[in-house]
Amino acid sequence: MFRRLRETTAIAFTFEGEAVQGQTGDSVAAALLALGVRAPRDTAVSGAPRGPYCMMGVCFDCLVEIDGVANRQGCMVALTPGMVVRRQRGKRDV
Repeated sequence: MFRRLRETTAIAFTFEGEAVQGQTGDSVAAALLALGVRAPRDTAVSGAPRGPYCMMGVCFDCLVEIDGVANRQGCMVALTPGMVVRRQRGKRDV
């Protein structure tokens, strides 16, 4: 369903401990969608899988942990080399 219109320069990053690649200009959410990751988080209440919806920072369904910081909107964060991204499971502990 999701495919790139054109290829650009590859950017290496880590998702769930696995070395993967995105492209220059990708947001974290776009890179994950291109890799086939449809649900990068689980809801805090029921644990149901959630995935990017609006891709413009309104819905908060693309929350992930980036470089150890939880509750980051993947659609609003530009992918950078060496970034470490993890699924957000439920709510964040304080």
